[in-house]
Amino acid sequence: MSKELIELSNELAQATDRAAGSVVAVHTERRGSSSGILWRSGAIVTSEHALRRDEEIQVTLPDGRVASATLAGRDPSTDIAVLKSAEAAGTAPEFGDASTLRPGTLTLVVGRTRASGPVAALGVVSLVTPERRTWTGAALTPYIRLDVGLQPTAVGGAVIDARGNIVGMATPRFARFGAIAVPASTINKIADTLLQKGRVPHGFLGVGLQAVRLPDALREKLQWKEKSAAMIMEVHAGGSADKTGLVIGDILISIGGSPVTRLEDIQAHLAGDAIGKTLPLKFIRGGSIQDGSIVVAERPHGGD
Repeated sequence: MSKELIELSNELAQATDRAAGSVVAVHTERRGSSSGILWRSGAIVTSEHALRRDEEIQVTLPDGRVASATLAGRDPSTDIAVLKSAEAAGTAPEFGDASTLRPGTLTLVVGRTRASGPVAALGVVSLVTPERRTWTGAALTPYIRLDVGLQPTAVGGAVIDARGNIVGMATPRFARFGAIAVPASTINKIADTLLQKGRVPHGFLGVGLQAVRLPDALREKLQWKEKSAAMIMEVHAGGSADKTGLVIGDILISIGGSPVTRLEDIQAHLAGDAIGKTLPLKFIRGGSIQDGSIVVAERPHGGD
């Protein structure tokens, strides 16, 4: 092995050791675990979808101690959950700027198992875009995809840049392959809200929707260029859509001044800061385009 490869190998091992001081194992069952990051003193960030229960949560700390943790809150839209543990005290780790990552950049994902200690995976940043919305409607800024083999125990682990700083949390939740790095800036915002409120408010229109393709003849008649839209399949009694007068079979083609071609186009207008706002609508009913408006309500706690 060449001198350069030996030096690289040693540096990767050292970076893993440093990052492992801020990474815990999260376990809720007799076997198996995922990972979490000591985000700040007493608070741990982990993968929401990998956290199988809300009670009887334990974490294996970097010094090997097993401590109890309680759930502060979950946000499925960003795959972030926050745990509180008095024994997970200490200084916050060094955070890097995820926006500095570029395709081809080397990254490490560092996790921890409950019995065997730290685990690491070396990967390459395969895609970076300034912003992208996931299928849940959440905006990741930036959106970073990693070409990395992520074992289950490392889900929720720390993504480390070349400087050894934590730039995000690794999750396969929004990736068809590899993993996504949920940026530290997103985690900070969500973690603050979960610690304060226990949940992240999301907007709600009170409808069930299905993506549909618009027939060419209808598009030509209406002079509407978009080929797809969203049909209302369900209207929640007393909800915003019901109050607006929308009915099953109406086809939403525009909301907030933007065309609706995918369900994600509607989700994009339902962030927490949109609650209470009135959005203009365009929808097709009886073969003609109708105009209306709808107030974004808050999704009921525990609602889908």
